[in-house]
Amino acid sequence: MDKFSTLVIFILCLSLKGCCRDDRKWGGVRRMESGGENGDLVTNLPGQPPVSFKHYAGYVTVNQTSGRALFYWFYQAITSHQDKPLVLWLNGGPGCSSVGYGATQEIGPFLVDLDGKGLKFNNFSWNREANMLFLESPVGVGFSYSNTTTEYAQLGDDFTAIDAYTFLHNWFLKFPSYRTRPFYIAGESYAGKYVPELAELIHDRNKDPSLHIDLKGILLGNPETSDAEDWSGMVDYAWSHAVISDETYKTIQASCDFNSSDTWNNKDCSHGVDEIINQYNKIDIYSLYTSVCFASTARSNDQSRQTVMNQSSKMMPRIMGGYDPCLDDYATVFYNRPDVQKALHASDGHNLRNWSICNDNIFNGWKQSKSSVIPIYRKLISAGLRIWVYSGDTDGRVPVLSTRYSLSLLGLPITKRWRPWYHEKEVSGWYQEYEGLTFATFRGAGHAVPCFKPSNSLAFFSSYLLGESPPSTK
Repeated sequence: MDKFSTLVIFILCLSLKGCCRDDRKWGGVRRMESGGENGDLVTNLPGQPPVSFKHYAGYVTVNQTSGRALFYWFYQAITSHQDKPLVLWLNGGPGCSSVGYGATQEIGPFLVDLDGKGLKFNNFSWNREANMLFLESPVGVGFSYSNTTTEYAQLGDDFTAIDAYTFLHNWFLKFPSYRTRPFYIAGESYAGKYVPELAELIHDRNKDPSLHIDLKGILLGNPETSDAEDWSGMVDYAWSHAVISDETYKTIQASCDFNSSDTWNNKDCSHGVDEIINQYNKIDIYSLYTSVCFASTARSNDQSRQTVMNQSSKMMPRIMGGYDPCLDDYATVFYNRPDVQKALHASDGHNLRNWSICNDNIFNGWKQSKSSVIPIYRKLISAGLRIWVYSGDTDGRVPVLSTRYSLSLLGLPITKRWRPWYHEKEVSGWYQEYEGLTFATFRGAGHAVPCFKPSNSLAFFSSYLLGESPPSTK
């Protein structure tokens, strides 16, 4: 048995014991791990629209020794939940919240309302088609935490995958009826690395029948995939969409080698890329054609967000954005309310946790990032998993060009050639099918596709779960 396998099993064994946790760093709240699913049932969430399905939120311990626990929010399917699959959704960053983004801005049943004062029902929630599980990962994201503060300086891809894997097994102890359900993992942005990495770990550990999870496939939106191709695609997209000048583009083409380990030591390259970031800071890199948030009543000042960039690790630049660029602020207000934290079992409502939609310390301190997950794609394709990748075509952060460049590395034979797909009698985007993978675009959508095209994305998600091609006729 290799060291990695031994570590996984060791952590899993520790976590299965359960524990009582004292969280001093993240809010000073001492609480017991709730027993069973009923202890996590959400019954009095402020501003929640009335619904017929149940939803649950709370903590799952992933390491007893260090006091490490991950926060989740789980929504049963609106109808026939007992017959529908389980889907885990992950947002990226690294350091951004799947609760703040995926659950309450994109695909969950409750969307945060203006100024963080309540919630509104999402008519296009993905729990119409599946049981949806949102995880704040790794520790330090959202409400998730560790009592061993030195662990925050150790976070990276492998650390995150192991914790997410351990979380799943311990979550199934709370919700045993879901252990044998068909299981899918979905996510966007830096989760383009999280999702295949977790899928690979599940696939490898499934050799042990006692650890089996019925993984069927992965679904990825505007995903970071291969660093060199992601960077090249971002540069080409910025130039082709008139964000940068011809001169800047030529400088980058002549001086940047994104496959190099010392890309940023070339001053011409570094200055050229800085110019891309400078121009994107004036708009929303996640959505080229929508407005930025200059001010809102939820915001303490009127400064727009700036790009966070860590060139030393070759990681992609990041800023926050969405269909309503002020939604990040509304979510921050909502999740820092005492009554909301109490209802979600995140705190006792008195000793509050400081929730933020993204933790920049995690992004800046990220210790280990795989330069490419293309080898994992090959492995999962060989295993017969259903792999779909989609791109909103107005995203400059992980643009459609980045994804096309990355997927081209696979060299897969085409089984269904490029064609439009339709929703409500209009072209929703284009798609192409390969042996083992489907790639699709969303016309006019930014980085977080469901924010821009909620009805289209739900229809696309339904096709994915059914294993059917996106509709190619009006």
